[in-house]
Amino acid sequence: MGLINVRDLLAFPQGDNTTDTLIGGIHWNLTTLKHWNYTYYSNGTFSNGSLCFLLFEPYTPHLLQNGTFLNSTSCYSPIEPLQIRSKVGLGFACIFALSLMFTFINLRKHGRLFLPTEKRFRAVGRRWQWYWMLVVAAFAIISSITGVDVDRYYLPELPIVLSNFFWFLMLPTTMCIVWESVRHWGSWQERQMIDPNPFLLRQDDRRSKVEFFLPLVFYFCAWLVYSPRLSKVPRPWSAIERQRDPDQARLQAEPVATDARFKVAAFLLFGGWLTTVFSLHHSIKHYKPRNRGVFNRMFGIVRYIPIKFLFTLPLSLLMIGYEAACAFDFSVSPLNYNTNLAIMFGLGWAPIALIFVVYEIAGYFDPNEDRELLRQRRVRGIEADQEIGITKKPHWWSRLHGENRALNIHDRIARNVSEIGGGRATTKNLERGIEMGNMPASKKNDDHRPPENIESIRATANLLFPNSTNEETQERFTDAPLTGRGRTPGSSARPVSSTRNETRTGSSDRSNSSNSSVTLGAQPQQIRSMLDV
Repeated sequence: MGLINVRDLLAFPQGDNTTDTLIGGIHWNLTTLKHWNYTYYSNGTFSNGSLCFLLFEPYTPHLLQNGTFLNSTSCYSPIEPLQIRSKVGLGFACIFALSLMFTFINLRKHGRLFLPTEKRFRAVGRRWQWYWMLVVAAFAIISSITGVDVDRYYLPELPIVLSNFFWFLMLPTTMCIVWESVRHWGSWQERQMIDPNPFLLRQDDRRSKVEFFLPLVFYFCAWLVYSPRLSKVPRPWSAIERQRDPDQARLQAEPVATDARFKVAAFLLFGGWLTTVFSLHHSIKHYKPRNRGVFNRMFGIVRYIPIKFLFTLPLSLLMIGYEAACAFDFSVSPLNYNTNLAIMFGLGWAPIALIFVVYEIAGYFDPNEDRELLRQRRVRGIEADQEIGITKKPHWWSRLHGENRALNIHDRIARNVSEIGGGRATTKNLERGIEMGNMPASKKNDDHRPPENIESIRATANLLFPNSTNEETQERFTDAPLTGRGRTPGSSARPVSSTRNETRTGSSDRSNSSNSSVTLGAQPQQIRSMLDV
C-alpha cells in the first residue's frame, strides 16, 4: 500500500493583500497563521508542531483573530474508509475470537482430574498451553482491532504503535505455547512409563536434572525479550508514529524499527526454539524405544514425533524468521506504514493462526490423560488375568443368570439377617455355645439363695445315698471343708484307703442319678482365681 498522504512543506499562496492567503478557495489571515507558527502542507493541513488541522471540505475550520480554529478536525482522526490492512486484520480478529471458545473447551477437557493429584505430575502442567493460547488470542484481537485505525487515520499516529506493540507481544507468548505443548508431551510420556512401576526411573539422575533446567533456560530467554535493556517491548515507540512523509519515515522511524534490540529479541526467540527442539529430542530419547543404527534412529525420531509438532515447530520457526527479517529490513516490517501487506499477514499472522488451528484440532482428538491412564490400567489388568487364566464375566452376566424375581418383605429381612451373620450360621454358633457351656444365665435367675427347707433336703439325700455323708458333700461342693460336721477339730482323718473306697462307692452310686438334692441345695461355688478352676 502506497503512502496515502504525501506531505511537503509549501509556501502560503498569495491572497488579496499581504495579510491574506487563499487556500482551497477560502481566505485566511496570514498574520495570525504566522504569529502562531502554522505551516501549510501539501496534504491539505495546517500544523505548528503541536496542533494539526484539516483544511479541505467538509472539515474546513474557521480561524479567529486570536488563532483559535472553530469546527476544526484533527489530522489524526479516523476519516478514511477501511483498506486492505483493516479488512484482513478484522478477519484474523474473528479467527482468534472464535478460537477462544475452542480453547476453553479443550482447557476443560484436558484440565479435569479423574485421578488423585500427584506431586510429580501436577494438573497445571497440562493447562499452561491453553492458558498461553488465551493470552495470545487476547493480544491478537487487540492488535487486529487497533490495526483498523491505522488505515482510517488521516495521518499515522497511536494506532500503528498499539497494533505492532501487541503483535510483538504475540511472538514470545506463541513460542511459550509451543514450548509448553512439547514439554508436557514429554511429561506425559514419563507418566505412562512409570505408572506400572513408579520406581522405574530415578529422580536424581542426569535425565531429571536436564528436565529441571530446560524450563529455566527457555523462560530466561523469553524474559530477556521483555527486559528493559535487551528487549523490543519496554522502549520508546513515539518515533514509529513519524511517518507522515517518506523522508520523515526514513530518518526517524526506520532507525528505531531496525535497532539492535529488535535483532537481539529475534535471536533470543530462536534460542527458545532450539531449547524446545532439544526438549523434544530428550523426551524421545528417554521415553521411547531406541533403534539401532543411524538411519533407524533418524526414522525413529520422525516416527515418534507427534503430528502436531511436525506442523507447529516449522510454523514457529517461520514466525521467528520473519521477525528477524523485520529487524534488518524495514520495507517488510509491520512497523512500516507502507509495508508489503502480503508478506506481513502471510509470514507474521498466518503462522500464529495456523498454530492455533493445529492445537485446537489436536486437543479435540487427544484424550484426557487421566482417562487414558485408567484405560491403560484396565488393559494391563485384563492381560494379567489372561496370563493366570482368570476370565471375568461381564456385568450383564449376573442379571441374566441370577435370581431376578422381586423379593417380598420376609425375603428381604432374611437376606439382611444372613448378610450380618444370621440364619443357619447363627443357629450353629448358638448350639456350639450351649454345648461348650457358654450359655448366658438369665437375669431372672441371678438370685441363687438356698431354699428354706435345706434340712429336709439333706435328710432325703442321706436316704437316697446312704454311703455318702454330709462331710463328703461339704468337701466337694465348698471351697474349704467345714470342720464342725461329723468331725471334731481334734479327731484324726480317716485312712486314705477307706476314703478312696468311700469316694469310689459314692461316685458309682451317684452316677445312676441325674441330680442330687444336696447339690441343688448347696451354696454356689465362688471362683476367686484361675487356680480354683
